[in-house]
Amino acid sequence: MSPNIPITDEHIHIDPRAKGIDAVKQFQNAGGTHMMVVSKPTWTLGVEVVKPDDYRVVFDETVDIVRQINEIGVGAFPVLGVHPAEITKLCERMELENATSLMKAGLEIASEYVNEGLAVGLKSGRPHYPVSDEVWQASNSIMSHAFSLGKDLGCAVQLHTESVGEAELEDIASRAKSVGIPLEKVVKHYAPPLVDVCERIGLYPGVLAGKGAIEKALEQGSRFMMETDYIDDPQRPGAVLGPKTIPRRTLKLVETYGEEVFWKVHKENIEAVYEVDIEI
Repeated sequence: MSPNIPITDEHIHIDPRAKGIDAVKQFQNAGGTHMMVVSKPTWTLGVEVVKPDDYRVVFDETVDIVRQINEIGVGAFPVLGVHPAEITKLCERMELENATSLMKAGLEIASEYVNEGLAVGLKSGRPHYPVSDEVWQASNSIMSHAFSLGKDLGCAVQLHTESVGEAELEDIASRAKSVGIPLEKVVKHYAPPLVDVCERIGLYPGVLAGKGAIEKALEQGSRFMMETDYIDDPQRPGAVLGPKTIPRRTLKLVETYGEEVFWKVHKENIEAVYEVDIEI
């Protein structure tokens, strides 16, 4: 199907060990045109990080798979970073202080890729599960470091965090403000459809396109992006949402809401946040 509008998945993983390019073709055949491809957590690729340069293995693979995706006609852009759950993995074999330094150094390496034009954004955040106060503080310090790097680069920072309501979003925004990164460059990945709250606070939501979520988002406006967080893991087929989800859902919703609002969601918002060109 060839859509009349761009259709962008703002947070998707593509793994050459899993469906890989076949998942991209499913997305494309369903009407998808663009994707922000996010680096996978190191441990899911069998990479044990002991020094900052070890992150390059993951980043290089992400850049390479994006090159392959572009070759088949889907516009793809890499977002690179250090998954916040890495802190728990690292603390199994090193002190918290060392783990924190290593993750910050990994983000600095990711920022080199952005600076060289090989990636368009950074990924960071804080654990989505309960952790000790010490780990929580360290995670916030890592996230703030990502904000600082993003500010210096002028790029977006995508956040994987705990489940959020207004209070959590306010907390994230206050930490971003204290660093000085523009809030519209701070993307809450896996966001609920709190479009009005995010607009008031200043953060940008990547709304998970689960059942009914986009309809709820559209009731509040069009200042959001859509994502599946497709993991591309053979052990979890279709998780979180499958690669066809956003094209199918968008084309169905166009019947009710028209195309104009989705030009904003899939093109204008992506272009504003990530400073890329979305063309079909």
